[in-house]
Amino acid sequence: MTMRNMAVAFALGLALAFSLEAPAQARKAAVPSPQAEDLALKAEDPSLQAETPFMRLAIAEALAGIRQGHGGPFGSVVVKDGKVVAKGHNKVLQMHDPTMHGEIDAIRGACRALGTHDLSGCEIYTTGEPCPMCLAACLWANISKIHYGCTIADNTRIGFRDETMDKQLGGRKGLRGYLIPVDRKACLSLFDAYLKLNPRRY
Repeated sequence: MTMRNMAVAFALGLALAFSLEAPAQARKAAVPSPQAEDLALKAEDPSLQAETPFMRLAIAEALAGIRQGHGGPFGSVVVKDGKVVAKGHNKVLQMHDPTMHGEIDAIRGACRALGTHDLSGCEIYTTGEPCPMCLAACLWANISKIHYGCTIADNTRIGFRDETMDKQLGGRKGLRGYLIPVDRKACLSLFDAYLKLNPRRY
């Protein structure tokens, strides 16, 4: 084989090697990284954005409700001694009951589970700051703390009347230590998911 032929053969070999390697690199680049998959999942499921485990459960409960058309994006979890006692979500449209808010549903479930009307020592995690009715229900049930995601103002942004009623009743300045904000960003993502469903307003 002449030197010229050897050079041509070598060049052809390199070209073949690169052509085989390039698709493999392309396939490797096409595989999403774990970080990218994690971000995609979080965008699809707002509960994965929450840092607090109990708020994750509350958001998941709310998602289940809005996907079934039960009511607004409000899920709640009652906790005692670090353990879930009951979960609930807004069922106003499903039950044709204006009082069937997420907190009320969870409180009723907790009372049944514990066999008592007195929920002393229990805390509640809820995706939206409680309306005046639910706030009063928590006080009547002796719930020790309320951990909420979105604010009353956020509730107004998606079409609910909580803020108007709150002003009529004088606000809640005296309950700042009782109402504890947590995971608002994750709960706002839940509210955005709710709006995308073009929900029936009430």
